[in-house]
Amino acid sequence: MAPKSLRRLLLGLAVAAATLSWDDAQAKQWTRIRIASEGAYPPFNMLNADNQLEGFDVDVARAVCAAAKVSCEFVAQDWEGLIPALLAGKFDVVFASMSITAERRKVVAFSERYYASPALFVADKTSGLMDSSPRALAGRTLGAKSGTVNARYLEEVYAPAGAKVKLYATQEEANLDLSAGRLDAVLADKLVMLPWLKNAGDGDCCQVIGHDLADPAYFGEGVGAALRKQDADLKAMIDGALAQIRADGTYERINARYFPFSIY
Repeated sequence: MAPKSLRRLLLGLAVAAATLSWDDAQAKQWTRIRIASEGAYPPFNMLNADNQLEGFDVDVARAVCAAAKVSCEFVAQDWEGLIPALLAGKFDVVFASMSITAERRKVVAFSERYYASPALFVADKTSGLMDSSPRALAGRTLGAKSGTVNARYLEEVYAPAGAKVKLYATQEEANLDLSAGRLDAVLADKLVMLPWLKNAGDGDCCQVIGHDLADPAYFGEGVGAALRKQDADLKAMIDGALAQIRADGTYERINARYFPFSIY
């Protein structure tokens, strides 16, 4: 890890570079941005009692809007519809814990990373499972959220080894089937599953097995905001605002609201 003085210098240079691009983006006069999130992926994005979006993704998006001095409107959109609706122009940006992958880069652009999260397996405590290798999970029923890097990993690595893969519209549905004994294990983001395991009545059934999974070929380069490729000016604005909230401590305060450790 670099000394603090060097880290400050590097961060300062990143902010300066981003600000140059940001100034160009502001010249395009983006004054209002429509932002979509799923609303079903706590603690990153969920709907509150008033049916309003909240969570880590949403708080980061709000901070970006404040830093960029633009107004933002938030829209809830189911996971599978996020990229199609973005491309159709129903909103401008997606802040929904979307991993930056080569496959997704073919159709959308991404901001700079705003957090990193490896994946892991969570299994029923009574299953006897400890090893999460494809060989150890052959013949088992494994679950994941549909349309995610985790789903692709199960289908391309575990299914050929003999596992049965079941996909779900939301992470909550997958977790419910795991706790009810209808799945042997779930593959999901570590930062989502660890809080779930600590919730009495939710994750009491289960435990982490194996080790963290972070192969960039599948799990990408971290999580970023998705945008249309033609909106390079908006990407520059968002990257500049992300650099600013990292530099001024806003990001750190948001992080601390949800996690007792840095997730950047």
